Amino acid sequence: MSAVLIVANSGRMLAQAARSNGLKPLVIDLFADLDMQNYAEDFRQVKSLAESDLAASVEYFIERYAVTRVIYGSGFEYYPQSLYYLNSRLMLLGNYPDVFARQLDKQFFFSTLEQFNVPHPEVVFSVPDCADGWLLKPMQGQGGIGIQRYQAGDDAKTSGYWQKFQAGTPHSVLFLADGKQLQVIGFNSQWPVRLSESQAFVFSGVINSCDLPDVHKARVTNWLQQLVPAFTLKGLNSLDFIYKDECSYVLEINPRPSASMQLYDEDLLSRHIQACIGEGLINVMGRKVHSILGYQIVYAECDLMVPGRFEWPEWCMDLPTAGSFFRTGQPICSIIAHQNESGSVAKQLLIKQQHIISQLERF
Repeated sequence: MSAVLIVANSGRMLAQAARSNGLKPLVIDLFADLDMQNYAEDFRQVKSLAESDLAASVEYFIERYAVTRVIYGSGFEYYPQSLYYLNSRLMLLGNYPDVFARQLDKQFFFSTLEQFNVPHPEVVFSVPDCADGWLLKPMQGQGGIGIQRYQAGDDAKTSGYWQKFQAGTPHSVLFLADGKQLQVIGFNSQWPVRLSESQAFVFSGVINSCDLPDVHKARVTNWLQQLVPAFTLKGLNSLDFIYKDECSYVLEINPRPSASMQLYDEDLLSRHIQACIGEGLINVMGRKVHSILGYQIVYAECDLMVPGRFEWPEWCMDLPTAGSFFRTGQPICSIIAHQNESGSVAKQLLIKQQHIISQLERF
């Protein structure tokens, strides 16, 4: 069983996929969740994904396990330079650092969309003349964190840009690419949660089903057929978009495995690896009919602590250790639901979320 290093804000999803794929996952992440520890052969918890915080743990795994490959997940949007360090020490199984960085260069990203006539909400890179209807978005962000409605007089304290608010239903498409071609894994429905005035569009959950008309799925796929070679995307990626009144508007590409990956029963991690090392895209004969699954993050509705005697239901994931303290709005854990249709999945996720919150608030 060969070892692979996994580095992400939260490494549970990739560690679970690696273990089920017969690999030996060595994990570096920020949370050291209980279930991640069960999947990992060994792990190290770090303060951040900055190179200064990562380096000692990376070198430890190289020296002790002779690991030569690394898969990265979410969180490098804040520390893209760390990918250059990882790439200098290991074989990077994912998009190269320059490819990843181009997705964070929003002027380049949106100009590329315009080059291929791909619709997107209007964006500007200086303070708009009229504040009405604009969002202020960070250049380097993930999961909707830091997006807020722009008010006249607000300063962009960090590097940011402005985007016109686009009403509609949010979706994503998970796809596999080899730098030139792609395979669509599935179209998803997703939704945000409003945690505060300054955190009004934070990623909340995703379902591996959506009622987008086939003609629009084909249109989005056609856009990807142009964007994949334009950006030389490899491995698992996802594209977020808004659908409204027979039109779709692209928001961003997430150039790494996304949360929706765990909602599909295909062996996506091995296909991700093979696409990244140049073995092309595996032709999956007789695509499986996917069960309808939903994934949601549970955020704290008040300050709370996880008690030592708390029993987590089997449908909970990303489990914090006993004694962990959470401020209002911080993510506690994740939940998953499986039903026969997407509306039932959404209802089941809500019920399960309320159950976890009410149980934790009792202590």
